[in-house]
Amino acid sequence: MSAPTAPVTDDALYEALSTVIDPEIRKPVTELGMVESVSVDEAGHVAVTILLTVSGCPMKDTLTKDTTVALAKVPGVNGVKVTLGVMSDEQRTTLRQQLRGGAPEREIPFAQPNSLTRVYAVASGKGGVGKSSVTVNLAAALAESGLRVGVVDADVYGFSVPRMLGVEHRPTQVDDMILPPVSHDVKVISIGMFVPGNQPVVWRGPMLHRALQQFLGDVFWGDLDVLLLDLPPGTGDIAISVAQLIPSAEILVVTTPQQAAAEVAERAGSIAIQTHQRIVGVIENMSWLELPDGTRQEIFGSGGGRAVAESLTRSVGAEVPLLGQVPLDTNLRECGDQGTPVVLRDPESPAAVSLRAIARGLGTRARGLAGRSLGLTPSGR
Repeated sequence: MSAPTAPVTDDALYEALSTVIDPEIRKPVTELGMVESVSVDEAGHVAVTILLTVSGCPMKDTLTKDTTVALAKVPGVNGVKVTLGVMSDEQRTTLRQQLRGGAPEREIPFAQPNSLTRVYAVASGKGGVGKSSVTVNLAAALAESGLRVGVVDADVYGFSVPRMLGVEHRPTQVDDMILPPVSHDVKVISIGMFVPGNQPVVWRGPMLHRALQQFLGDVFWGDLDVLLLDLPPGTGDIAISVAQLIPSAEILVVTTPQQAAAEVAERAGSIAIQTHQRIVGVIENMSWLELPDGTRQEIFGSGGGRAVAESLTRSVGAEVPLLGQVPLDTNLRECGDQGTPVVLRDPESPAAVSLRAIARGLGTRARGLAGRSLGLTPSGR
């Protein structure tokens, strides 16, 4: 005869609910005030009400499933019924204030002196060099290594990051705070999430600046280790706005081996001299095609990436390294079209190996020193 099961306690239920993570905010539902009530009857049937941040939350099915699974694991629970409610205006205001940690509304966290987030602005001189592919794969590789990563698709006219990361739903908006979708453990925001269908964005400079300002200040990013900005090609309004809004952002220059592309890429990198931003390095994409017999065919020539790195080194007066060379790889294109970065789906492919190596180099760089206490005390003299 088996021993009677101990009654299910409220503490056990709340402990189980503390393991349920909101898929957008990435914090336990118990910390966010999303658990309105939870009870259990004598038969072990649990009834729980979870408050969504907004009605029609795109992640409500995920929350229902995760809540059911977590509570079902509690010994003595024989059934779970999840009811979904919606936060009141007052509850949303409290949540928004809690997430911002008392910071002023629309403050850009990455521009603050105490920010420890590494911000990389991925730039190119011309379109078609694979800048967006490089961005999403670096982001996915960095996230897989355990870092907290975000991506801003700042290429307003040629947005492609949502497709490449497999993002299919719009961001959730809590009053004037935007919760970015999360895909492959990467938080991402793009103008493409707000444009119906495949309509073009026809904006001029001030509107572009305001959009970027909203992506940086109105989006709840949380505590990121790395933020990547996929810039439009060239040296236009967005590149200047990034320098104004996040002066500490560092530049990653993407080019191809072709000399014509390299010359244009040098101009994109040179803008950092005028904006006083640091250039982290150069990434050469489409470096060669690996043939079945093991040989390499340099379809776009050779040496462009190194030429850009050497030219920028001379211009800035500090070393600008060639961070890596990414070969042409059909897997890279196919994975981008299917919404799963190649570094995750086919990590041993030639392009993935190169991109993961570049990501390791970026990921092992220390977070910013700004805001850290150095343990120094003024002498008073």
